[in-house]
Amino acid sequence: MTLASSLLSAVSGLRHAFFTREGGVSQGIYNSLNAGIGSQDDPVHVVENRRRMAEIMGVSPSNFLSLYQVHSPDAVIADGAWDAASRPRADAIVTKTPGLAIGVTAADCGPVLFVDPRVRVIGAAHAGWKGALTGVLEKTVDAMETLGSRRGDIAAAVGPLIRQQSYEVGAEFVARFTEADPGHARFFVPSVRDGHALFDLGGFIRMRLERAGVMTIDDTGIDTYADGRFFSYRRSVHRKEPDFGRHVHAIVLENE
Repeated sequence: MTLASSLLSAVSGLRHAFFTREGGVSQGIYNSLNAGIGSQDDPVHVVENRRRMAEIMGVSPSNFLSLYQVHSPDAVIADGAWDAASRPRADAIVTKTPGLAIGVTAADCGPVLFVDPRVRVIGAAHAGWKGALTGVLEKTVDAMETLGSRRGDIAAAVGPLIRQQSYEVGAEFVARFTEADPGHARFFVPSVRDGHALFDLGGFIRMRLERAGVMTIDDTGIDTYADGRFFSYRRSVHRKEPDFGRHVHAIVLENE
């Protein structure tokens, strides 16, 4: 039902989970642990799935927080619970409040979980290509610093995401990256299709973290497109499915 980062698992008083799609109640294309509030799944099933996730994280469902994600670079600070209707429009959360499980939704995009064990500050970021390019990882680190972190003390774990062998993009996509920085060309290799390339989102995320001063990084290396344990937006498109499930990958400071 969950995967863990050995890096984060070594931090005392911390719980985290990269959830798979196993262990829920949803049916059909959402089988089975779909946590997507914005999906077309039965809302009753989504609520139960999220309750199960909260239980694994050791919190009440009201303290299992996620965002209304908009592929932005924006990060918010959580110091208390919010409900689904009032969740902020942003793509990263940070907190220093024990018992608040913060998570990000993903189904190919890159979930990144952060901890500064020195001052006990945590973060969770949704780093799709757009957020990663426009600075969501850097904004997450900045927000953690406002809570007392030092970026050199922060460790980050990159969760399951679509990997380069599965992530074919067009020339206009490559141009967007290389216009921002010609050095970004190293994250693309030619595809078998003319005019297309394969994008290394995981490598790009690692580079942005390192440039932000986060040097302690773990990466699961898992490809959500190729691994059936995970929901994949791109795989659902290729299969012509009407919708897709979503994961929430989460982290929490345990109450002392």
